[in-house]
Amino acid sequence: MFRISGSGAGGQKAAIIGAGVRGLKRRELPFLAAAATVLGLDQLTKAVVSRTMEVGQYFPSDDWPLRLHYVTNTGAAFGILQDQTAFLIVTSIIGIAAIVYYWLSQRQPWPTALALGMMLGGAAGNLLDRVRLGHVVDFLSFPHYPSFNVADSSIVVAFVVLIGYHLLWEEKERQKVPEGVGREDPGADG
Repeated sequence: MFRISGSGAGGQKAAIIGAGVRGLKRRELPFLAAAATVLGLDQLTKAVVSRTMEVGQYFPSDDWPLRLHYVTNTGAAFGILQDQTAFLIVTSIIGIAAIVYYWLSQRQPWPTALALGMMLGGAAGNLLDRVRLGHVVDFLSFPHYPSFNVADSSIVVAFVVLIGYHLLWEEKERQKVPEGVGREDPGADG
């Protein structure tokens, strides 16, 4: 609980801030925590790879199913839109705005808020790379698959969570509604 000793304008400001923090914990925490965690992990892992490996280097060098492969990507996923940095920056900003708008537009269940936060963190991580470096740092590699990073992984996992949650949730909600309840009868006279 947030307590204030004393009175006056300073105490009122602290009470307002304390109330905001309490509200943050309830509604915004899954969204903001996921976004901050993904963004932090993405930037940290990219910094470690950039400082410890040479572009094009693999680790380990033999045939492991998952290995580090430091590459730079001026395009989007799967190598599309190469050298379209300005376009990708604009679309990233639009995507981030859409994520935030959707999240703010209505109260979201925590799995949706968590997934949206993961998308936001991933989009922001790759946007930071494009703005700072002119390319995205990718470093995770499976055989016969383009390299990717924490931001990319987070966005994909978030889409799976969103789709899975909403498909399962909608099915549960449909099963809860008895036949004919809450539905208009097309044959009824008005």
